Amino acid sequence: MSVEISQSVSRRTAILRILRDSTVRNQDELVKVLRKQGFDATQSSVSRDLRELGVAKAGDHYIVPQDAAVSAADPFAAVARFMLEVRTAGASLTVVRTATGTAQSVAVAIDQSDWPEVVGTISGDDTIFIATEDASAQRKLTGRLRTIFKPRRDES
Repeated sequence: MSVEISQSVSRRTAILRILRDSTVRNQDELVKVLRKQGFDATQSSVSRDLRELGVAKAGDHYIVPQDAAVSAADPFAAVARFMLEVRTAGASLTVVRTATGTAQSVAVAIDQSDWPEVVGTISGDDTIFIATEDASAQRKLTGRLRTIFKPRRDES
């Protein structure tokens, strides 16, 4: 996993913590708080993070959606709603379709899970390829994915 992706996930966890613990009125304010905590943050990166986390603005401050507030430490909490479909493509390749622009965030969560059956992931804009060692590992993986993400469409 690249350093940039890892920093993005850490920054998003920090954003959830900051928004739960204090009142933040705008993105500029959030960027300043993140920088004070040592994160590399810009208005555009924070805007993207807020959108992907499902954070909303209520009046003059940001609010965290209930599912993200439950467990900021759970890498799947913030991305579960983005997964649309799980399909197999042969005995050791699983294809996950996501909402446009969210595949990388979902792939990072899968990578961070350190599941032994996952050999590696490749993500594009709305698709993730997940390699497994064999069909048995693939069955275990698809079971996990379907349990955690509850995709809208399942096809094997």
